[in-house]
Amino acid sequence: MLSDSRLVAFAATADAEQARAFYSSILELTENEITPFALVYDVNGVTLRIQIAESVAAPGYTVIGWEVNEIVDTVQRLTQRGVKFERYPSLPQDELGVWTTPDGAMVAWFRDPDGNLLSLTQPVAASD
Repeated sequence: MLSDSRLVAFAATADAEQARAFYSSILELTENEITPFALVYDVNGVTLRIQIAESVAAPGYTVIGWEVNEIVDTVQRLTQRGVKFERYPSLPQDELGVWTTPDGAMVAWFRDPDGNLLSLTQPVAASD
């Protein structure tokens, strides 16, 4: 039923200025529209709406994730911009905070200014 419809992703912020600085400047997402209700971005053809709310109760799970080709380079570049990557005692992460899954994919997590958990994933390269 919805497989032919465009996906819209959502997150929330209680501080629009701080969220805009993060999503626009640090992550370099393309702004579509800034309204009193939401910051709207184009993320490679997918709309991301950062809703402006009075308060945000960030869940303990990932709310937005990106698939990247070079996770180490991406983590290093974001770290240089002040992003701090999450560490989980139960996962064997490398010095950058990257965990390699049993199937070989690589994952790293970080938070936006409101505490929303975001992730980067470098999938296992497809074999020819």
